Amino acid sequence: MLDDIEALKKEVQNYTISTEEELESFRLKFLSRKGKIQSMFSRMSEVPNDQKAKVGRAMNEVKNLAQETFDTAKQQLEREETADLQATDDITLPAPPYTPGSFHPLSQTFEEMKNIFYRLGFSIADGPEVEDDFHNFTALNFPPNHPARDQQDTFFIRKDDDPEVDDLVMRTHTSPVQIRLMQKQAPPIRTIMPGRVYRNEAVSPKSYFLFHQVEALYIDTDVSIAELKETLISFVKLMFGKDVKYRLRPGYFPFTEPSLEMDIWWEPAHKKDGKWLEILGAGMVDPNVLKAVDIDPEKYTGFAWGMGVERIAMLRHQIDDIRVFYENDVRFLKQFN
Repeated sequence: MLDDIEALKKEVQNYTISTEEELESFRLKFLSRKGKIQSMFSRMSEVPNDQKAKVGRAMNEVKNLAQETFDTAKQQLEREETADLQATDDITLPAPPYTPGSFHPLSQTFEEMKNIFYRLGFSIADGPEVEDDFHNFTALNFPPNHPARDQQDTFFIRKDDDPEVDDLVMRTHTSPVQIRLMQKQAPPIRTIMPGRVYRNEAVSPKSYFLFHQVEALYIDTDVSIAELKETLISFVKLMFGKDVKYRLRPGYFPFTEPSLEMDIWWEPAHKKDGKWLEILGAGMVDPNVLKAVDIDPEKYTGFAWGMGVERIAMLRHQIDDIRVFYENDVRFLKQFN
């Protein structure tokens, strides 16, 4: 065994390394898991016990020699490669300026909205973007074949004629997160549900087939519509400034009663005339929704809303076309550094 180790040592010492290919061949031959040194170590079981210490020292000596030979040759090749390089630029010139990126304007608006609702005492909940029919429609007081479903035409992942099989859809709002939350958590609940949603709509300057929402749900005893109005007014003043011009008007949604909508006066600098732009729908949670998740509507009341993040960003930055958020035009995105 010692003779074999000595022969392997001489082989390592006599190996010539002058190229990257020879360096890799040396590594594979001696240092890899299937190399000669590892194979030599695997023969330790053949060595008598009284010689194991002597043989082990000899084998470690060969292993260290091979590793040192490899490292030295590698460093020498790297030095030679660096020496062959010739500078083609004046290295005394300052480096070109580094252009930092930035968050997308929708991401920026999302974060501002979240921070405001944190201050107003809301937590955050999340849920899947692919939803079943029960959570997206039925539990929210949209019975099957109800005409109100036409207001939220969506993209179907699975459509089944069997009434016992739930359809799968791309969620049309983040309200299903409210249902899932109420199924898992007993009131009181005070949470926002931000996320991406989808609807089968014609693309126009004011609508797109996907957009982002921040919905909210507040369930407790003795919740009133006055609290809803005050929360919404506080939000728009924190978001747009205390001089913001807003209005609340009656609305209709299957999952709230009574319902209202909120508009902000929109007057782009480059246009002569302004107009009202709807930013959200809201209302008191319909008792049927509470019953669907086994919450007693005689004991608990609550309010909910859904607001569009794109609409908030358009108002905030005086943008008159929702499509620019998704075109990834660098000239547009650079304005939000």
